Amino acid sequence: MTTTIHAPGKAAANRSHLGLAILALAMGGFGIGVTEFAMMGLLKEVELGLNIGTPEAGHLISAYALGVVVGAPALAAVGAKLPRKHLALGLMLFFSVANLTSFIAADYTSMLVSRFAAGLPHGAFFGVAAVIAASLVAPTKRGWAISMVMAGLTVANVIGVPFATWLGQTFGWRLLFVLVGALGLLTLALIWKFVPFQKAHADASIRRELGALKRAQVWLAIMIGIVGFGGFFATYTYIAHTMTSVAGIPSAFLPFVVALYGLGMVAGNIVGGRIADKSVMGTIYSVLPGIAVALVVYAVAVHWPWSAFVMVFVVGAVGSMLVPALQTRLLDASPDAPSLASSLNHAALNVANALGAFLGGLVIAWGWGYVAPALVGAVLAVLGLGVAVLSGLLERKRPLAP
Repeated sequence: MTTTIHAPGKAAANRSHLGLAILALAMGGFGIGVTEFAMMGLLKEVELGLNIGTPEAGHLISAYALGVVVGAPALAAVGAKLPRKHLALGLMLFFSVANLTSFIAADYTSMLVSRFAAGLPHGAFFGVAAVIAASLVAPTKRGWAISMVMAGLTVANVIGVPFATWLGQTFGWRLLFVLVGALGLLTLALIWKFVPFQKAHADASIRRELGALKRAQVWLAIMIGIVGFGGFFATYTYIAHTMTSVAGIPSAFLPFVVALYGLGMVAGNIVGGRIADKSVMGTIYSVLPGIAVALVVYAVAVHWPWSAFVMVFVVGAVGSMLVPALQTRLLDASPDAPSLASSLNHAALNVANALGAFLGGLVIAWGWGYVAPALVGAVLAVLGLGVAVLSGLLERKRPLAP
């Protein structure tokens, strides 16, 4: 620390290197965000290209999410004994090859397998990237560092996904996977160049990493993500139908709506990282009620176009504030198994995706209308707050290990 104080030139160089290291990790998040979300905008093209129906095309998205849930804990545990930089490189190489395999998949079955494979490194990469980023900064800036890595995922929704959708619609949907493969290879080069080498922990092992699953606080943090964040996805999944059928917005404006939602996610992620550095549980306690209120207001405001636009941004922002705090909470709950604990956040968010979409679709099928998923989401956020309160009460009796 004294060196950086008395040598401003060196301090500036260190800050520059830190920024490039985090940019390299965030670039991986950008590529992951593109492949995860752009498929939703290209489903019609995928259906025609593979000669399948909408449900089968939807299964390709589900296969990716299942890959995330399976791969996050499995690959993080298996890679426990590897140096973190090497693990990140291996996961990104896996991700790149799997997406390029999707490009050449000849039929529906091979595409289904390749999408599952592409999802496997998703959570484990974000997990190890968050651990690396947090290790490069002071403990009081971990939330910020994690949010910067996650910024790649949120920025993808503003820039990468719209571009990939246009590219796929204009020149062929399979080019999505070429684009993502190229982003993965670029990430490989950036990580190799700018992320510092860190030796694996001397006691690292698969058993040590899996030990995180024995801790109640780890499971409570996972449940906060699954339940509390489910409302975010319940709303996002049906946003196109809500905007066109309830707000009366022309379908031609939907790319703008999605981009607005993505801008909200970017802003919320940055703010969430800052406030998580001040108080992790305080952030969770305040954001979950904020999500509930925002979704109730959204359900009312969506009946008018301009208020709908405002609330689309607000919902995206408030929901994304939760992610850095959850990531940091998992690191705090399992300091001796950081890669696995951190990767579980992304497994939890993908389960939240499935839960929110399922419950939102259920109330629509019951005839409650397209605003009902937002109200379901508000209830989920309140339930998530209940889990967070339980976690906090348990921590008072049994503080987390330092």
